[in-house]
Amino acid sequence: MGRWSALSATARDVVVAGGWFLFGVLLYLAGFHMMFAAETQAGPLWPRLVILALASSVLLVRRRAPITAMLLGLIPLASDLSLGPTLPIWLVYTDLIYAAVVYGTRRQMQGAVVAWLTLSATAAGVVLAITGDWHLMSLALVLAAAFVGTSLWWGLTVRAHKETADAERARARAQSLVAELDRQAAVDDERKAMARDLHDVIAGHLSAIALQSEAALGTLDGTGADPRLAGVLGSIRTNSVEALREMRTMIGLLRRDDDADQTTAPGRLAQLPGLVSAARQAGMPVRVRVDLGETVPAGAVDQAAYRIVQEAVTNVMKHAPGQEVDIDVHADSTALVVTIRNTLTAGTPPVAGPGSAVADRRGLTNMRERAAALGGTLRAGPETGAWWVRARLPLAAVPETAGGPR
Repeated sequence: MGRWSALSATARDVVVAGGWFLFGVLLYLAGFHMMFAAETQAGPLWPRLVILALASSVLLVRRRAPITAMLLGLIPLASDLSLGPTLPIWLVYTDLIYAAVVYGTRRQMQGAVVAWLTLSATAAGVVLAITGDWHLMSLALVLAAAFVGTSLWWGLTVRAHKETADAERARARAQSLVAELDRQAAVDDERKAMARDLHDVIAGHLSAIALQSEAALGTLDGTGADPRLAGVLGSIRTNSVEALREMRTMIGLLRRDDDADQTTAPGRLAQLPGLVSAARQAGMPVRVRVDLGETVPAGAVDQAAYRIVQEAVTNVMKHAPGQEVDIDVHADSTALVVTIRNTLTAGTPPVAGPGSAVADRRGLTNMRERAAALGGTLRAGPETGAWWVRARLPLAAVPETAGGPR
């Protein structure tokens, strides 16, 4: 059974066709092929073998074109009837009927029954016209009803089991998908809960440490205190601010919804060429200018700048596909400035449809939160026939306090 299942559909049909042909040859050689007692063995055997070969060859397309195969099978069947019906040909044709019921569509299956009844009556008329024997025609019709009835019943039974199995597999896939979605939703909820806890508790304490250490440093000025104390407080301040930045990054990872961002670290401006290349391949004309000079932005600032550009480009793909996009990233004395501009087609609103509006607001909210988390600002909106996104991120990121946006 395993080897049979491993064969392709074409290979199975070849095996079936060859098996029926060999079985038919054995019946002819053994003399068990005649269907009526009145028939004799008179006449050469080779015409029967030719008809059997023709009928067996039709079996080669029983899966790919079951209805066509059944109709073509009427040719050797009629030829066999004209010489006197023999068992091998009828057995082959019952397999063609079975295949039409099992492998055809439901409409084809219903049409096959009607077509077979019509063509069987025609074939019986041909037999009567050639032989003039009403008895032979009547027996042929009775045998046809018996053979066809059995084939139809067996085919319908197998088809019913097959459809039931397919339905069960589809139901199992649907249940698996629902379970996976439920699992993912539970994971997302847990990630968001962890992000809230990190923000409300740990980030708050880190912010307090940073502020208090900075205040302590201020009180030491002019007091003549041990310089080592100032160094320790400065180290505490620096480490707490850096830890807070990393905490913000971790919170951002935990809050992120898209699968790609859940499994990879945040992108940086060094990955901007790849983003631009993907946008250009999607048919979007993109111009980019990046001028940081000697400035090396902090990791959190670099990451936020890239994500803002990524979100803005994604929004253009959704709401203004094919429109020109200008990306400008440069650094001044205090901040990293990110500007994304895209043209708007006449009469086209910046946001399309209710669902798109929700997604757009969410994207803008994400960008604003990224900027605010670093002490920066972000403005977005239409202006002079274009949509602008302008972000200003402090090069020395100012940590958001515990009571800030979440």
